[in-house]
Amino acid sequence: MRKIYQPFKIGKRFIIIPPDTAVSDDNRIPLVMDRGAFGSGEHETTQSCIEILEDLAVKPSPRILDLGSGTAILTIAARLLNPTGQAWCVDIDADAVESGRRNCQLNTLDSDITHQCGTLDQVEETDFDLILANIYGDILLDVAAELVAKTKPGGWLILSGILWEYNFDVRQKFRRVGCAVVKNRLMTEFSTVLLQKL
Repeated sequence: MRKIYQPFKIGKRFIIIPPDTAVSDDNRIPLVMDRGAFGSGEHETTQSCIEILEDLAVKPSPRILDLGSGTAILTIAARLLNPTGQAWCVDIDADAVESGRRNCQLNTLDSDITHQCGTLDQVEETDFDLILANIYGDILLDVAAELVAKTKPGGWLILSGILWEYNFDVRQKFRRVGCAVVKNRLMTEFSTVLLQKL
């Protein structure tokens, strides 16, 4: 069931709009989201990831992995900021994968984005320039070594969905497996961590 919502701004550059809605702010990048059952970007973790993405110097034509991609909003934002390149959206929920596929189509970004229902160990690709993972902290601890192994040296990882109680452990684990912590943002309940692979 599609739910109607009012357009809203994220960060300095984006405005989130429902399908078939005229852009109400010419100074912002429109990002179309079909809300459905998976939200449209209001959560603090989504917003903080997009705010970090806006300021991130990603190499041209990046290879992007979005683990736990859900609506694919983070992939869409990354691709709107970096119009060339390839992305892989991976989620364990088949309905989320379909939601992500539809949202990519709504933003005319479906040609270079692969959607996959499954887990990280089923992703064959590697050498990613940017990894997005807005998932729970305990899962990030479990997949830390594998995520970093799939990241190019110098590549970026934006991790979110991390409750405060997991923040320290997540930062320490990713340091141990070869990353430097660049930003650590604590929000109301959750946190977002930006890392770079050494």
